[in-house]
Amino acid sequence: MNKYKNTEIGRIPNDWEALKLADISVSINSGKSKTKSEFGSKYPIYGSTGIIGFSLKPDYKGEKILVARVGANAGTINIVDNEYCVSDNTLMIQLNSKIDFKFIYFFLKHSNLNKLIFGSGQPLITGTQLKNLTIPLPPTRAEQTAIATALNDADSLIQKLELLLTKKKNIKTAALQQLLKPNENWETKKFDEVFIKINGKVFQLQTKEYLQSGNFPIIDQGQEKIVGYTDNLHKLFKCPKNGIIVFGDHTRILKFIDFDFAIGADGTQLLEVKEKYSTKFLFYFLLKNEVPNTGYNRHFKFLLEMGYNIPNLAQQTRIAQILSDMDAEIEALEKKIAKYKNLKQGMMQELLTGKVRLVQNYKL
Repeated sequence: MNKYKNTEIGRIPNDWEALKLADISVSINSGKSKTKSEFGSKYPIYGSTGIIGFSLKPDYKGEKILVARVGANAGTINIVDNEYCVSDNTLMIQLNSKIDFKFIYFFLKHSNLNKLIFGSGQPLITGTQLKNLTIPLPPTRAEQTAIATALNDADSLIQKLELLLTKKKNIKTAALQQLLKPNENWETKKFDEVFIKINGKVFQLQTKEYLQSGNFPIIDQGQEKIVGYTDNLHKLFKCPKNGIIVFGDHTRILKFIDFDFAIGADGTQLLEVKEKYSTKFLFYFLLKNEVPNTGYNRHFKFLLEMGYNIPNLAQQTRIAQILSDMDAEIEALEKKIAKYKNLKQGMMQELLTGKVRLVQNYKL
């Protein structure tokens, strides 16, 4: 016996239904609340970006799913409960009480409502589009709730890890300020006393030459550490044993690199550190003493004008090690969060389509 059936949204279990969102909703309408905050107000006003103000009295109450209707945030989803107000650029979905609220919320998140957006001047999603959206629905509320609970638990874990990541980043920022605060035993050096500016033109690649995979990584002035790859051995820059600082002339982005690489498009500056100085310490020094932002202009001149407050090499090494250990913890946590987010996406795909069942009280 075939366990699945084909529907307009793909294969779902035989005992699941493919229903329109309108069929399981009490209403799908735009909010009507005024958006101006009033003094002494306590009821939140929700718009396309979340809470945008407060009101003296509520216009709505109870569980609803909010969908940004218009503008750059169209398709963004929030959930609300208790008493509140909702602006007219936001659609409200009130579900039938027999349907698990969180199950539908997670399905809409998984569905990527951005695909419904139309209009180039003012992006828009309509209530009619939402009403016609097909939902694969498990036969019992118990199964809907089991799926929603599993996904909610995954969300909670990710949120806890993200809070921990924020805490660790704040601790590192505070440590950066404290550890690099100079005292009377530190010396002030000029740029040319501590750095050797390397001319990397011969190792430079144009953006059109970047490969998605290859033998050698490419480093440029962009946000990402590695932006592409090349197989061109002649473009490989041999990194000094103590690493090198990469500075984005236009972007002001700093990177510490300790492996061989090819150099990306224009604006990527390479700074080697002279003997008796720690490359990692000076990397953190530059992170702390942020270069002024003058837009998409050249910023290297600010490095030349800066004074470099530096302790002895032993102190440089200790400070760099403490901050480096913090960075390693942060990087490990970021990778863990990314892993759990990928796992959650897989869970959504499996659970919200019935490929994996959490409640075994169904008949095939």
